Amino acid sequence: MGNPETCELIYRDEHLVAVNKPSGLLVHRSPIDRHETRFALQMVRDQVGQHVYPVHRLDKPTSGVLLFALSSENARRLAAQFSAGEVRKHYLAVVRGYSPEAGTIDYPLVEELDRLADRDRIARGRQRDGQAAVTHYQRLATAEIAVAVDRYPQTRYSLVALRPETGRKHQLRRHMKHIGYPVIGDAKHGKGVHNRFFQKQYDCHRLLLACTALEVSHPSTGVALTLRAGLDEPFLRVLDAFDWRRALPAWLQAAG
Repeated sequence: MGNPETCELIYRDEHLVAVNKPSGLLVHRSPIDRHETRFALQMVRDQVGQHVYPVHRLDKPTSGVLLFALSSENARRLAAQFSAGEVRKHYLAVVRGYSPEAGTIDYPLVEELDRLADRDRIARGRQRDGQAAVTHYQRLATAEIAVAVDRYPQTRYSLVALRPETGRKHQLRRHMKHIGYPVIGDAKHGKGVHNRFFQKQYDCHRLLLACTALEVSHPSTGVALTLRAGLDEPFLRVLDAFDWRRALPAWLQAAG
């Protein structure tokens, strides 16, 4: 995943650069985290030695594929693909409980406003109505452990593949909570007792949500690109504890 001052490069040409963003790293400066001094934007800029243009975002605690353009024109073209829903995004998550085998969550999400970043809009009472949000999911594996983490004598977890059609703020975390299977490590939408159990039992102090692949059209050539990112050690420790590596796609098993 790279050292603290760099991000792992997973793709680079004269038009684009993609990295594997670590969990806990902001994409760019934000009033929400004023104390932060490290940002993926400036780190990647320093690595490639030129200005980079973000075309999408990942939440701070989410790891995985983060794509930048190397020109404003290519940034515009890529952003248009994201806005039009033409980019296929693939995520992996560990959730509480035995999730259904597969399904689609079609549940509008009211925009989450931050009291610092959006204080002017809050003061004016400006908030959008629920925005269309669609997520497809597939359960890959399950595990039951003989530990009473919460109120039951046994505790169940699932490994799920997620593919969002839309890109609302915290969409995957909010959608999984909505159907009753919150993502482990989610301090805002999850359950603290499970998050603390994973910290103590598996030394996993991160949100167990990772963008493992993006499928995009190259903005200059039109060629289809699949950008892939492996998982970090804390995520892999959990997979090994539950014997879930075999449930991963072959390429991701090799990457781990």
